[in-house]
Amino acid sequence: MSVLTRDEAQTRAQLIDVHRYTVALDLTTGDETFESRAAIQFTARAAGDTFVELKPALLRSVTLDGQPLDPHTLDQNRLALTGLTEGEHELRVDATMRYSRTGEGMHRFTDPTDGETYVYTQMFLEDVQRVFAVFDQPDLKAVFALSVTAPEGWTVLGNGIATDEGDGHWSIAPTPPISTYLVAVAAGPWHSVRTEHAGLPFGIHCRRSLAPHLDADADEILTITRACYDRYHEKFKEPYPFDSYDQAFVPEFNAGAMENPGLVTFRDEFVYRSAVTDTERQTRAMVIAHEMAHMWFGDLVTLTWWDDIWLNESFAEYMGYQTLTEATRHTDTWVAFGIDRKSWGYDADQRPSTHPVAPDPDAVPDTASAMLNFDGISYAKGASALRQLVAWLGEKDFLAGINTHFARHKFGNATLADFIDSLAASTDRDVHRWAEQWLRTSGVDTLTPTIGNGSEAGWTLDIAQRGNRPHRIAVGAYDRDLVDPGQLTPRDRFEIDIPKQDGPTVRPGRRPDLVVLNDRDLTYAKVRLDERSWATALDSLSAIPDPLTRAVVWNAARDMVRDGELAPTAYLDAARTHLPRESDLAVVQGVLAFAATQIADRYLGPDDRPAALATLTSICRALIRRTEDGNAPGLRLTAVRHFISAATQPDGIQDWLNSDSVPGGPELDPELRWRILYRLAVLGAVDDDAIAAELTRDPSATGQEGAARCRAALPDGDAKAAAWDRMFRTDDLSNYLFTATAQGFWQPEQADLVRRYVPRFYTDAVELADRRGPAIAECAGRYAFPIHAADEESLRLGEECLSAADLLPALRRKLVDQLDDLRRALRVREG
Repeated sequence: MSVLTRDEAQTRAQLIDVHRYTVALDLTTGDETFESRAAIQFTARAAGDTFVELKPALLRSVTLDGQPLDPHTLDQNRLALTGLTEGEHELRVDATMRYSRTGEGMHRFTDPTDGETYVYTQMFLEDVQRVFAVFDQPDLKAVFALSVTAPEGWTVLGNGIATDEGDGHWSIAPTPPISTYLVAVAAGPWHSVRTEHAGLPFGIHCRRSLAPHLDADADEILTITRACYDRYHEKFKEPYPFDSYDQAFVPEFNAGAMENPGLVTFRDEFVYRSAVTDTERQTRAMVIAHEMAHMWFGDLVTLTWWDDIWLNESFAEYMGYQTLTEATRHTDTWVAFGIDRKSWGYDADQRPSTHPVAPDPDAVPDTASAMLNFDGISYAKGASALRQLVAWLGEKDFLAGINTHFARHKFGNATLADFIDSLAASTDRDVHRWAEQWLRTSGVDTLTPTIGNGSEAGWTLDIAQRGNRPHRIAVGAYDRDLVDPGQLTPRDRFEIDIPKQDGPTVRPGRRPDLVVLNDRDLTYAKVRLDERSWATALDSLSAIPDPLTRAVVWNAARDMVRDGELAPTAYLDAARTHLPRESDLAVVQGVLAFAATQIADRYLGPDDRPAALATLTSICRALIRRTEDGNAPGLRLTAVRHFISAATQPDGIQDWLNSDSVPGGPELDPELRWRILYRLAVLGAVDDDAIAAELTRDPSATGQEGAARCRAALPDGDAKAAAWDRMFRTDDLSNYLFTATAQGFWQPEQADLVRRYVPRFYTDAVELADRRGPAIAECAGRYAFPIHAADEESLRLGEECLSAADLLPALRRKLVDQLDDLRRALRVREG
């Protein structure tokens, strides 16, 4: 399919102005396709030619101003409109469109639990073309009026209030002007919980089979929603710009959520079927806050072209965490951001595919390249930059600039230059220079301290900076407790600007035992510890009073491992010493995740992996013992999960499965049962009959995914061949079932068994991407990549694939990143 270039979008926006779409969708015509009729009112500012986009199964008819056009002139996804005259026009398009199984366009899902069917749209970035004909670019905003014919018993949801007209016919209130990628429809026999807040209808919706689980959390979800709504109205002068606020938890959703105006769609894993930690509840709350922030930044004011996607995502990311901290019970959200989300940005920013937060427009020449920038840089690094901006600018001036931006561009489009001009109108600070230094540059700065011993004048701090961004950071100084040397006492916390122009900083007294740069994590930079501070941290990391500071130190250790400056085993030793005493759940989860998925699975060779897994199970046993009193269920659940995943012998976890409980709790819910069965499958301790029996016990969509994951993990040649064929030889797996199968396939314990599939990946993934498109290509590159084959031969094969193949951009980007991570793993092993 043709991609839209920036130049084409600019030309079309100069020629036409789109006013209104009237769209009728008929969802009653079968399981494979639906009917789509669109009438588009637009104005040509001058005589000229342009085109409209759609991706139909069948293009039945097209008329322009009542005159028929030849449907056979459709070229890929473009229908030419030639000889337009200046003035008003109406285009009518009647087509049959295909349902999707990949989460793109109109996705169709049948729930294996009860046989009920649901459909929903995901129009981003150019998938609205899979649903109706459209002038598809973000700066051609228009009013959208949709009607839907649905099977009897279904409920239809949309961007506006949906009205049941009877006999399966639904009308959705016309929207204000919005961009094409933000149109949304969701239809099916939804279970709904409805309420009203601030004079607007609010609703949350899910599949019927998830109804008990949504009902159990409805008060929590709606409380978070109301609190964020109210807090945003305290921050923003522009009121919420749409007529209702629905949140639909939908199946097989590719992203975490999507900010459709008035109808936010979430992956329905956020409707928890099994026990979760409070950190996971906080993550759900953050996504709710993030998507609501988009109602203003993204929906009310929308980017002009995709080079400014960071304007949407960085703002929503920052606002999500900050507003959650201010308005809800989740007051430590920046700890989770620091230990988990921020590392996503750091990792992305050190790969060959790195890019500025706000790339040059020429670096995003078309929609295919735009898709590649939805990464840790646009989200986590951008949010970190905004957090640093607020620290430098002050929140009052920052919000004044934001409100100026909304007032200037509401229901329109804006660019980075517009955003910076709005900020500049509210402050005397040079925000244009700040933007050039922070938003137009790539890479991560590194800050390294040199500390002078105390003298009569005091102790000194000099900071070497690799990189050239300005930073305003806090420095924390800590001393060992005189009574209990294992404890740390805060002595001093002060702020400094980097680069510093007037020599080392001098502070009174002897030198502290621990000096932490970027204390409380206000900037975006890698930090190092001096030798004495690192020795103190190894002894007393868990005694640092503030969890956000502990997260900074753990991140420093993580970065040192990745950069070859700290042995992976030393990181594991620190984890073994301090995690059993760690009180913050986000820190425990982040450290265990890095230790398991990077150190044990990638950075250590096969001979060292058993010892690493033994360390992990030892840490988890200590945490399980510590939580026997029941006062920390989230910590206990985290320890149980990681113990299962690190088990090297089947007996203990098999006993848990047989008794349906962990001694002392928790009882096994579906998630834990599938987790145990998956590990037993990897270890060769179960067969397909056991997997089938568990699927009978849990026939849900999640159960289907668990079974696919377990079957692919069996250490059996026939099972591996069957899994490979399901992924790469047939095209009937949905996006979620493909992912589950891929997750199970590669196992470090089975390296010899799957070795012959490593070269096959680089040919089969290319063919798969060409057949099934960007969503499955991204899944293949992320989950089906032979991540545990950390050797020179795998690297050679990957590099040959990149140089020889004409790859779909989504797959190429994933391979570039995966191969860079592979090179890093090899360097760490060699070190």
